[in-house]
Amino acid sequence: MKNLGLENRVLFVNNDVIVVNKLAGEAMEGAKRGITDLGSLLAKEFGPVKKGRGKEFIPTAVHRLDVPVTGCALFARTAKAAAFLNKSFSRTIYQGGRAEKYYWAVVELSRAFSELPETGELVHWIQTNTKKNKSTAYDKSNPTRKEAILRYRIRGKGKSYGFLEIDLVTGRHHQIRSQLAAVGLHIKGDLKYGAKRSERDGGIRLHARSLYLPDPSVQGNFIQVSADPPRMDKLWNDFAAL
Repeated sequence: MKNLGLENRVLFVNNDVIVVNKLAGEAMEGAKRGITDLGSLLAKEFGPVKKGRGKEFIPTAVHRLDVPVTGCALFARTAKAAAFLNKSFSRTIYQGGRAEKYYWAVVELSRAFSELPETGELVHWIQTNTKKNKSTAYDKSNPTRKEAILRYRIRGKGKSYGFLEIDLVTGRHHQIRSQLAAVGLHIKGDLKYGAKRSERDGGIRLHARSLYLPDPSVQGNFIQVSADPPRMDKLWNDFAAL
């Protein structure tokens, strides 16, 4: 994707939903000073949806992608769509259907990777330190922790890195990053969770590859969106070729 302007990164849009290919360094919403706020960019580009009586609804993030993560970022354009999609992302089976999220992760090769079964499920209980903006995944539950589940498949490996495809079942703070770290796997560039070195752009090699979700506009319809990493390079091309 040569031109990374917002207009060239919109993957899907209708009256209820916008999906955009997020760049590393963008915040979904509520960005701190000096960080690009993707929700605000979408509001400027598409404008709020008129609700009558002077009320407006600006694009609102339905799920969260961490600032250094790239990929399919979902925003609702109406309050009704936001409520519908929030339910579809819950673990319970909602009448409209359950949303599915798939990620690509590039991890440093290690003994832990070599011993990892080709496919599997990781179950942990996550506790978040809000002051440090960091989560820790534990093997045992307690009242202050939230259950976290992901499924993975090893897609292959290169000389220095392994390639994982991840089905994120729950959506916890820094879930993939902390769960992989808990089993000795470190995402390339993710210094916070044990990677050896950072990436040049400050991002990490975790990409929200695809979304599959029920369409709030048409009952029984589903929206399926996928995206390559915004900045393809040899490492991502090697992953995509598997």
